[in-house]
Amino acid sequence: MNQNNQQNTISILAFFMQRLFQSASLKRWFMVLLFLGGTATIEARQKPNMIVYLSDDLGYLDVSVYGASVVKTPILQQLSQEGMTFDNAFVASPSCAPSRAALLTGLMPAKNGAEVNHAFPAPDIPYLIGQLKDNGYSVFAFGKVAHYGGNEKCGFDFHHDEQVNLYENISGYFDSTKVEGPVCIFVGDRRPHVWWTEKMDYLPKEVDLPPYFIDTEPTREHRARYYTDVSGMDSEMGQVLDYFDNMLGSNTLTLFTSDHGAQWPFGKWNLYDAGIRTPLIVKWPTKIQAGSRTAAMVSWVDIMPTLLEASESAVPEGLDGKSFMEVLKGNTSTFRKEIFTTHTGDGNFNVYPMRSIRDERYKLIINLAPNAYHTNHSDILRKDGAGAFWDSWDAQAVQDPLAAAVVQHYFIRPAVEFYDLSNDPNEQHNLATNAAYQPRIAKMKAQLTEWMNAQGDEQKLYKQPYYFPGPKPNGETIKERQNEH
Repeated sequence: MNQNNQQNTISILAFFMQRLFQSASLKRWFMVLLFLGGTATIEARQKPNMIVYLSDDLGYLDVSVYGASVVKTPILQQLSQEGMTFDNAFVASPSCAPSRAALLTGLMPAKNGAEVNHAFPAPDIPYLIGQLKDNGYSVFAFGKVAHYGGNEKCGFDFHHDEQVNLYENISGYFDSTKVEGPVCIFVGDRRPHVWWTEKMDYLPKEVDLPPYFIDTEPTREHRARYYTDVSGMDSEMGQVLDYFDNMLGSNTLTLFTSDHGAQWPFGKWNLYDAGIRTPLIVKWPTKIQAGSRTAAMVSWVDIMPTLLEASESAVPEGLDGKSFMEVLKGNTSTFRKEIFTTHTGDGNFNVYPMRSIRDERYKLIINLAPNAYHTNHSDILRKDGAGAFWDSWDAQAVQDPLAAAVVQHYFIRPAVEFYDLSNDPNEQHNLATNAAYQPRIAKMKAQLTEWMNAQGDEQKLYKQPYYFPGPKPNGETIKERQNEH
């Protein structure tokens, strides 16, 4: 086409465009289409990327954000300064598999079917990952997100199950993979799960111990190793979050939490706050006020519904969890009135089921097998880097009545425990037989019973407990029981 013909064609097109826009109705439709197209693009861009960072067996008091004075967690401190810190976040169950199943389904253990450790939800129970994918999200998992071997069941677009070298695995994958659309990335660090590292970046004589521990040299050495793993987790998380900052940009919601307390006496496997209360920090620039803090009580089953609302994904009906987005926005300082938690057991090592209800001040614990020993892997196997310090506790108890009382309290529990948390945050003074509290105890018992019935909780014993006055279980006892099956 020569130059004159090109000019003629342009002139003709210009003439028809001018006549088109002289029609008011056509002009309005054209502008509407432009607006709608632009709005759709803006809305798509506004969907936040999301990072869910999970620690494993981290006690909420073992983080500087929650008052720890010895162990150092500068990355979590920075995250807290940039987001909202929850002072009253609780897991559904203080063992890995039931806790993570509750997170990923929005249902409590009795409803989703993962009541005992090393269990998974029933086959007909959907993971909420599908809701994000239906809304256009690509969903990834690195490390321990579901319980061991469970990432494949959740419907992630990609999962890398190796639990070490998280930063290298993450950066290596995304450096070589083109990712489309908004993403939700789950990262699960196994630390500070046992076995704890042999390194001691902290001096045993300088670590602090909870007031209900027995102060022995092996306990302090194990505590130093545990703190080293806590700081190691925090440090690598800094590398990962820096990488994601560069990759994802500012419209990113970052959530950090832990699946339950640490495997110390009265922590993991127990319904004391040291077992069920967890760190929870959420950052979302321009959406969440930096440096804010809330006393609102939330549960792990609430996390996924909150992420679904943040991403404008569909939230299924019938969940136990509910979104706490209004708390994140600063529109309310309250959420749940009660927190319910359950623990059922872990194979042959841990057969001591219990249930609890907690409000802002009081906690009621029902031990379903009070005529049996409370016991688990830690005190049974007593392995280096896990529970080897138990030998020193037994030795101390022989000569020290106070130490003997701690050991007795650990192994022998009453049927009912009731604590005034405002005056007894360490839950050391059982008020279950105190006459002044009987009306409140009766009310909370009724609430707990009603909740268990609604959950379909059969209070089932999956294994036979270790009844006293028989011998406490040990490695040989466990082997004998395993051989029987």
